[in-house]
Amino acid sequence: MSFTIAIVGRPNVGKSTLFNRLVGRRLALVDDTPGVTRDRREGEGRLGDVEFTIVDTAGLEEAADDSLSGRMRAQTETAIRDADAIFFLIDARAGLTPVDRAFADVIRRAGKPTIVVANKSEGSAGEVGRVEAYALGLGEPVAISAEHNEGMADLYDALRAAAPELTAKPQDAQENTLAPERPIRVAIVGRPNAGKSTLINRLIGEERLVTGPEAGITRDAIAVDLSWHGKRFRLYDTAGMRRRSRIDEKLEKLSVADALNAIRFAEVVVVLLDLQNAFEEQDQRIADLVEREGRALVLAVSKWDLKEKTAGAIGKLRSEAEAKLTQVKGVPLVAVSGLTGEGLDRLMQAVSDAYVVWNKRVQTSALNRWFEEAVSAHPPPAVSGRTLKLNYITQAKSRPPTFIVFCTRADAVPEAYKRYLINGLREAFELPGTPIRLTLREKENPFRGRKRARY
Repeated sequence: MSFTIAIVGRPNVGKSTLFNRLVGRRLALVDDTPGVTRDRREGEGRLGDVEFTIVDTAGLEEAADDSLSGRMRAQTETAIRDADAIFFLIDARAGLTPVDRAFADVIRRAGKPTIVVANKSEGSAGEVGRVEAYALGLGEPVAISAEHNEGMADLYDALRAAAPELTAKPQDAQENTLAPERPIRVAIVGRPNAGKSTLINRLIGEERLVTGPEAGITRDAIAVDLSWHGKRFRLYDTAGMRRRSRIDEKLEKLSVADALNAIRFAEVVVVLLDLQNAFEEQDQRIADLVEREGRALVLAVSKWDLKEKTAGAIGKLRSEAEAKLTQVKGVPLVAVSGLTGEGLDRLMQAVSDAYVVWNKRVQTSALNRWFEEAVSAHPPPAVSGRTLKLNYITQAKSRPPTFIVFCTRADAVPEAYKRYLINGLREAFELPGTPIRLTLREKENPFRGRKRARY
């Protein structure tokens, strides 16, 4: 069973920096602005020869329960409750504050093994704050600098002393352990306040992500695991993506960059459209970005519980998708409600189907039978009086389906003819909605470079 450590503390004491240090890469957003982290983020951490699950949390703040800060604090309290041990961070340079003392009482009541971590202790500036931390009554503080990777050996010793059951995993056990089947990676993206976090909370059956009427609550791309009818998924909640011209703040730029990164590493991307104004220009831009990145695409129309049920409503939306997203003709579109749970089975089935299509391979023999018929029915146009000869086609790879056509004068084949071939492939081999890559390559002339014989 995994050992879980929660990193807690007031805002801007360096929790996300320590989290990134322990997982070995930049997963959590880091900025000087207090309160960057809002949801709790999990990662696989390592300290010396021990491994554990590490949880980054929002800064502890005193606030009304129904406020955004209060909802963030509730997520942190859940992380404390579920953890096996706690890293309680303070800012050694700032010294103890009343907020530190108040939340030390919260942690003490939790009854979990706790290590007080005096972060930002590089140089001599943090010595006074480290000494002050003894007054919390939670044991000897450990001085570190997460940013400069100082004090990690001391933190390792403190962790082994506080949690002796946390032992190093034997090397042979690591090698002989069979990895379970990898989950399908699914990114949920869309404009701000489209209902992405609410949808994921409904799917996993708990208030795992902070939600509310405020736009732009989510900042980090947060991963959560889901088992749905025996299939494993890893869902990524992402920050809302506005038009680039409207993004001024550095923090929002970092959040959008994190969302773009989630798209690039996903296998299926669900673009969530707000029912009130679906298919705005930004929705089309996001869908086009997903297609250019070569990810499997599913469209979901959120807040369907607000829609007056009329015949043909979903059909009209599908027709609109066909008209505005011609590059992914046949893309699945599902109506959902994160509030009531309507359409969730259809959504996850559409995700599973899109993943299968994205991985599809076509037999070369069937591919070339279709190719001969397609070229015979509609030959490529002559260019500058010279005929273009298309020889044969092969599938180079899947994820997404990628095909190579060998021909003469590849650079002269019109774009319209390429679209004709792509649409034909999509229809003939049942590849709806997925990006299709088609490359034209000139067949090598076997006589090129040879000298002509003289008689």
